[in-house]
Amino acid sequence: MAAKLKKGDKVVVLTGKDKGKQGEITSVNPSANKAVVEGVNIAIRHTKQSQASQGGRIAKAMPIDLSNLAIVDKNGKPTRVGFRMEGDQKVRYAKTTGDVI
Repeated sequence: MAAKLKKGDKVVVLTGKDKGKQGEITSVNPSANKAVVEGVNIAIRHTKQSQASQGGRIAKAMPIDLSNLAIVDKNGKPTRVGFRMEGDQKVRYAKTTGDVI
């Protein structure tokens, strides 16, 4: 099945502790049905100091389920994603406005 949400998409969180927050998808894991969104679902990770990194308490964005995310359309509202054929290409479009994403 084609991916409705991809890396680089601007999304809004629909449910959970970060409800209403917006961010950009930095990575997607389709097999686990999760995505990492910049600035959302932040957890503190304690890391040991090494020659490469400083160490200490580091804030890290953790994966969030794709079902809790919705893409943001040009009006800034959450929308669902649909697929349609334009010529010989399959494109994603916003269901609210009908615009190609």
